[in-house]
Amino acid sequence: MKGLRVVGTGRCLPKNIVTNAQLSRQVDTSDEWIASRTGVLQRHIATDETNASMAERAAQQALERAGINPEQVGACIVATLTPDYATPSVACLLQRGLELPEDIPCFDLNAACSGFVYGLTVARGLLAQGTKPYALVVGSEIMSRTLDFADRATCVLFGDGAGAVVVEASDSHNFVSVLGTRGDDTSLSCPVGGTLQMQGSEVFRFATDILPRCIHETLNKAGRSLDEVDYVVCHQANQRIIAYVVKKLKAPEEKFYLNVQYYGNTSAASIPIALDEMATKGLLAAGSRVLCVGFGGGLTWGGAWLEW
Repeated sequence: MKGLRVVGTGRCLPKNIVTNAQLSRQVDTSDEWIASRTGVLQRHIATDETNASMAERAAQQALERAGINPEQVGACIVATLTPDYATPSVACLLQRGLELPEDIPCFDLNAACSGFVYGLTVARGLLAQGTKPYALVVGSEIMSRTLDFADRATCVLFGDGAGAVVVEASDSHNFVSVLGTRGDDTSLSCPVGGTLQMQGSEVFRFATDILPRCIHETLNKAGRSLDEVDYVVCHQANQRIIAYVVKKLKAPEEKFYLNVQYYGNTSAASIPIALDEMATKGLLAAGSRVLCVGFGGGLTWGGAWLEW
C-alpha cells in the first residue's frame, strides 16, 4: 500500500456563535483590535455540545459522504487535546456511537494543533498492516474549556469544532508526511485542569519559521513543486501568520485556503474543518492535490501531501 485517498469529509460546529463585538463586552478588546491582529471575526463556542458529540456528527457525515459502512473502517483516530474524559477516549466513544467494529484500534492522539496531520500518518501505518480498507481520522476540540476569558491575548483567538475525513488505502494515490517536535513548555502550554498560556511573539516566530520549512520539506519528499499543489491548507491559527508565509514563499495568495475569520483557531480540528468546507464548496474533487501543514503546542509541526 503506497498511500491514501480521501473519500469523504465532514464537520460539526457548535450552534453558539460569538462575535468580536460580543467578546468586547466581556474583556477589554474590540472588533478592530482582534480583526487587525488575527483576522478572526467570530468563533463557535460549545454550550450543550461535547467533544464526542461533535466528533461523532462530523465522522458520521464523512462516512455517509464516503458511501461506506462502519464495518469497513479499520482504524479510528481522534486528534484532540480537550477530550471529555481522561478515559474513555473520544475515539472509544465514537466506536460505540458509530457502531464501528470491535476488532480495530480506536484511540486519541495529542499533538495539539498538528494532531490531524499526525493522525493521517498514523492511519496510513495502521491501514498498511490491517485487513480493512478505510480509516477515520477526526480532529475535535472544545478549546473554550482551556481559556481564561479575562485574558484577551488568548480568549479572542480560539473556537470549538470538529472535522473528519475517511481515507482509503491506495496504491495509486501518493501520500507523504513530514513530522517534527521541539520540546517546549513555555511558548505554549496548558496544564492539566488549568488554562492555556501562550507567549504570542514566540509562537509567531516559531510558526513563521517552521511553516515555510515544513512546506519545502514535504514537497521535496513528495517530489513535487508548489505549482503542482491545488491548495495549501495551513493550520488556521492567525491570518497574519499565513499571510507572512505566502509572502515568504512568493506564492499565489489564492492557493492558501483561509477560513480563520469564521472559526478562530480550532486546534486539531482546523485543517479537517477547512477540508470539508472546501469539498462542499466544490473546490476539491477526484484528482485534487492538497498540502496540509500544521503547527502547535509541544512544540510540534507536520506536513502531509494528500490526494483525492
